[in-house]
Amino acid sequence: MNISKFVTPEIIFGKYSIKQAGEACLRLGAKKVLIVSDQGVANAGWLEKVMKHCSDSNLPFATFTDVTINPKDTEVIDGCRTYLHNECDAIIGVGGGSVLDVAKAIAILATNGGSICDYEGIDKIDFPLPPLLMIMTTAGSGSEVSQFSVIVDSKRKKKMTIISKSLVPDIAIVDPMTLSTKDSSLTAITGMDVLTHAIESYVSIAATPLTDVQAKNALNLVSAYLRPSVASKTNEEAKEAMAMASLQAGLAFSNAILGAAHAISHAIGGNYSLSHGEINAILLPYVMDFNFIAAPKRFTEIAECMGIDTRTLTQREAGNAAISFVKELSVDIGIPKQLQKIDISNELINSISQKALEDACMITNPRDMNLEQVKTLLKNVL
Repeated sequence: MNISKFVTPEIIFGKYSIKQAGEACLRLGAKKVLIVSDQGVANAGWLEKVMKHCSDSNLPFATFTDVTINPKDTEVIDGCRTYLHNECDAIIGVGGGSVLDVAKAIAILATNGGSICDYEGIDKIDFPLPPLLMIMTTAGSGSEVSQFSVIVDSKRKKKMTIISKSLVPDIAIVDPMTLSTKDSSLTAITGMDVLTHAIESYVSIAATPLTDVQAKNALNLVSAYLRPSVASKTNEEAKEAMAMASLQAGLAFSNAILGAAHAISHAIGGNYSLSHGEINAILLPYVMDFNFIAAPKRFTEIAECMGIDTRTLTQREAGNAAISFVKELSVDIGIPKQLQKIDISNELINSISQKALEDACMITNPRDMNLEQVKTLLKNVL
């Protein structure tokens, strides 16, 4: 077995663990924190709770909430200004993937300077970041434990993937109770993002026995609990299971990286304000079918994690069964079969396809893709 690394933050998991936010930051040596969030999280009451827990711990704070879906480089600049103006020395992110990615990107600029575009790619961060505490409020992105930050370059209309072990937070708080305020649509979309993370990390060329355990556990949990989690805000068993699934899928992809679904999704998201999880869900069956020949045994194992009896099936049949499972799950929870309400010209298809090939996530896809193959796949989902 080749030598491999597995990076993870300190993880605090469990109902009401959000109460430890202030105390956890003090343990990191924080004197004043910038709390990064968005209006949706604020409206749900979670930002106020974190502010209270910081106050209870006598920890001064400032806030930045101007974060949008598919966050842009301009938001990072504004957040960094707020951090520096208030003389903060640590950051708390409270929210879904967009919020946590912006919180990480603010940390990069605060200590490394320059433009966030300078850090696109792998291991471009030179100087240590301020202490980072991430609190997830969606079972989706896994950003609370990952070495990823994805930010839109507004000039190039491109989602930049920034990968560095420096971005692994110091502490991650995963409180399943935060999922109880999500509506069914957001629960569905973010849950499919978890499934995509688990599948892509499991077939990644950088997968290891350490990431495999996390990915397979996440697959088991999503397959069993995403439907009931979408069906009910008050199903605590389902919420806890999906919180764990998101966490474990995050640990898997943070260390094994991802694949073509995410590479193409990033390229689309740079041009259209569409939900990342929904794009992934629509792309996933097509990418699975394309990648099958590169890892047929792995796709059989994925089918088994989904609860499919593969004993009498060929590897191709098992792979098809896994693909069918993903499609049926999407239908059950209200995910559209194709990208809707967008009109993409042939010229833009070429541009998006080229950006996808340049994305860092494409490096670990198990099957090589060329420009024509990406364009064909993209046309199939329109």
